Amino acid sequence: MADDIDDVDRAILHALQEDARNMSSGDIAERTGTSDSTVRKRIQRLESDGVIKGYSAAIDYQQSGYPLRMLLFCTASISERGDMIPNILDIDGVVSVQELVTGEQNLLVTVVGEEDSDITSVAQALLDMGLTVADEVLVRSHETKPFGEFASESDE
Repeated sequence: MADDIDDVDRAILHALQEDARNMSSGDIAERTGTSDSTVRKRIQRLESDGVIKGYSAAIDYQQSGYPLRMLLFCTASISERGDMIPNILDIDGVVSVQELVTGEQNLLVTVVGEEDSDITSVAQALLDMGLTVADEVLVRSHETKPFGEFASESDE
């Protein structure tokens, strides 16, 4: 799949990572030296190929009333860990799950809450599912940026 991604696709991905909400296909066309319709078709292909998985808002949980962000490093049986992810995501307060492929802890669950009891109830739900919660890390801040390898030379 990565072989099918060219410089125009990379520029589109970079632009969407910067600000998908306010980046029009016309804006991206100017950056890439292509037409508006080419950009729209490329975006549709990237979506249907699963390269673009969706669009979401970047929420500052602390500002929105959920000051606690906790990373829970969990261990699940290797044969079951992937199948457990949808059920883990259904737990109130869980905002992401990452499957880890090295180390004893093989799931990283990110939880937000208003108070300690919110995090404790998520940890208990994970235990009830048969997971072991091996470590808990309180996160102070979380910042992201667009992946630089998608930037085209005209973006720099």
